[in-house]
Amino acid sequence: MPDTRSKLQNGELLAAIDLGSNSFHMVVARYVLGQLRIVDRLRDSVRLAEGLDAHGGLHPEVLARALDALARLGQRIRTIPAHRVRAIATNSVRQLHKPLSFLVPAETALGHAIEVVSGREEARLIYLGVAHGYPPSGRNRLVIDIGGGSTEFIIGKRYEPLERESLQLGCIATTRRFFADGKLSKRRWREALTEISAEFQQFAAIYRERGWKEVYGSSGTIKAVGEIASKMKLSRGQISDTAVEQICDRLLGFDHVADIRLAGLDDDRRSVIAGGLLVLQAAFNELDLKRMQISKTAMREGILYDIIGRASDEDPREDSVSALMQRYDVDREQAQRVEATALDLFDQIAKDWELGDDDRRMLAWAARIHEVGLAIAHSQHHVHGAYLIEHSDIAGFSRQEQKMLSVLIRCQRRNLSRNAVDSLPDRLSLPGLRLIVLLRHAVLLHRGHERDALPRLKLKVDARTLELRAPRNWLDRHPLTGSDLDAEANYLADAGFALVVRSS
Repeated sequence: MPDTRSKLQNGELLAAIDLGSNSFHMVVARYVLGQLRIVDRLRDSVRLAEGLDAHGGLHPEVLARALDALARLGQRIRTIPAHRVRAIATNSVRQLHKPLSFLVPAETALGHAIEVVSGREEARLIYLGVAHGYPPSGRNRLVIDIGGGSTEFIIGKRYEPLERESLQLGCIATTRRFFADGKLSKRRWREALTEISAEFQQFAAIYRERGWKEVYGSSGTIKAVGEIASKMKLSRGQISDTAVEQICDRLLGFDHVADIRLAGLDDDRRSVIAGGLLVLQAAFNELDLKRMQISKTAMREGILYDIIGRASDEDPREDSVSALMQRYDVDREQAQRVEATALDLFDQIAKDWELGDDDRRMLAWAARIHEVGLAIAHSQHHVHGAYLIEHSDIAGFSRQEQKMLSVLIRCQRRNLSRNAVDSLPDRLSLPGLRLIVLLRHAVLLHRGHERDALPRLKLKVDARTLELRAPRNWLDRHPLTGSDLDAEANYLADAGFALVVRSS
């Protein structure tokens, strides 16, 4: 459902920011004749994962380091429109017990909203970035990305991921987990390798059965190992299984992480290379890999291509919503009726309520899947539906977007749950509340699932007042709807809104 107002214009600048557990990356590109031309890249080694404690807290020193980095990135993109910038936070932010304690100051420092994505959504974006770095291929590709806090494994064909997995194994997290005191030994390495290899059992057999013809590695760890292999004259431009074994043997010749000196290894990666190499060796062993090509592109390029998709007819969120409708056997005719009414009301008041294109899309998607909970039970179906949406793996959506959809569905009928609304980030709470009001009206007006078209209803609003005008003869012929609107006025009054229904 692309909006013509959001269409990319030739020459526009786009920016993608990857808030990784190890480094923050930003790439700025110009959209020219349907292609991306990179105009700037920035990287800051923040080591966010180093600041995580066992209770999901973040060390103040690491938070300050992150905010400083975000302020620098924010300056570079200050002149780029907000809808052409996407900032994605990954594993370390997912691990925070109170993510808003990071996100609120982080968004202020950056000057843009920050989206938190699931591990599988992170995997989709990684694959999108890597796949666009090579000519399209009809052969299955395996992509592995070893980050600071997690590692993603994706099998895809052309630009579509077929399998996505994310393990809580990254260069920082794994180094801290197995070598917290910095000591290295062959015995420790074997024990750690055994433990990590066990975590591959949840998907390795499925992946091997699916199969692949090409293997690509992305991320700083992969590039670092590739550079070491090149300097050791083990391989060039790729990583082999024998190269991984020999690099591991060389690394284990040192007694302490701080002592590691490998040709081609940068100083800022020395403290985390052990964990990253350990994960890579386990991947080679458990997936029976022989060679891996080193990708020059990664998630940040995937984010750029996702921005392009969202501004065209290739928004993956559209396919995800359609898949949900099919999975839960949604009444498509009813969904279409509710969506049409919701969007008509939206278009009448969007300017007065300061709602934009993103809000319109969110309302449309919520209308299409507002009845998914009926697949579980009619009673409390709005509650069931909200749970399904919040906890499902939905490609293309950030966690905040899924939360917004969940809250809209939860609040579509009966009491308007303040707890649900309050669970939204502050920047989404007011637009979220206004979208809830519009969806509630659309659902109410189509309660009977009648196929007869509604008359044109006129809606006027100010900050807290709604005036809905309907033809007098129509209200007279639909006394149940009139009664429902009276009840809705009471529900909305509890939420601080005044609803006035007039006939004309």
